[in-house]
Amino acid sequence: MLVPDGVSDLPPWTPGSHVDVQVRAGLVRQYSLCGDPLDRGQWRIAVLREPLSRGGSAALCERMQAGDLVTVAGPRNHFSLHQSARYLFIAGGIGITPIIPMIAAVHAAGADWRLVYGGRSEASMAYRDEVGSFDPARVLEWPQDRHGLIDLDHLLAEPQPETLIYCCGPEPLIAAVEAKSAHWPHGTLQVERFAPRPVVEEVVDTTFEVELSDSGEVLVVPPDRSILEVVDEAGTYVLSNCEEGTCGTCQTTVLAGVPDHRDSVLDDDERAANDTMMICVSRALSPRLVLDL
Repeated sequence: MLVPDGVSDLPPWTPGSHVDVQVRAGLVRQYSLCGDPLDRGQWRIAVLREPLSRGGSAALCERMQAGDLVTVAGPRNHFSLHQSARYLFIAGGIGITPIIPMIAAVHAAGADWRLVYGGRSEASMAYRDEVGSFDPARVLEWPQDRHGLIDLDHLLAEPQPETLIYCCGPEPLIAAVEAKSAHWPHGTLQVERFAPRPVVEEVVDTTFEVELSDSGEVLVVPPDRSILEVVDEAGTYVLSNCEEGTCGTCQTTVLAGVPDHRDSVLDDDERAANDTMMICVSRALSPRLVLDL
């Protein structure tokens, strides 16, 4: 649990939100909020201790103690819960965390919902009792050691009317859900990734220009550098964290030009609109981009 230090209330948040936790100097990790949005006195996050941790989960699970001060930024939400008559939630492992407050919200609203929750084993599946307490008849647990992989062919065979799919978990699960639900209506599927979207085709990085609208300054972005790096070096600070296109912190408004979207945050409609981009990884398809910086 994260509680405020010196203030009475934490900032409000909505289901699907995450926060940026500064584990130590130079190391920031994103964690979904999985508690009650109405409780402004505390934020609940869940940290999976990864055996091959890059430093984040090891530090939080093994070295951080109750009462320690931690810097947290946010919340931000790139996995918003949209209104619908029906929901199909698909969670894998720690991907259950953003789904918990979503289920609480739609259950309280009286919407029809179903959760398919997979994990390596029952013992590894966090919050089983909590999600089951909403309505056990709506929850299908799918431990892999007993049933194998989730039967997505059957689950997603026929598009269901007025149904939104929300999926969070490891990349193989998300990729499979994207493939198996491709015949569902456009906009049905919403996903959140914890790691960058895999690159499935070869890309060639070229030189392009970025114009900063506030000053009119034009910067050259070479093939081996990101927009974020070039802008920062020129003296324009843009808040960033992951620098791999997953957290959404560096999202920047595009005023002109065509971005080459390489992030794992924006959905297809947002990419097609070309009015915002993650400048830590995305580049340009046009000779120049004009950014609201």
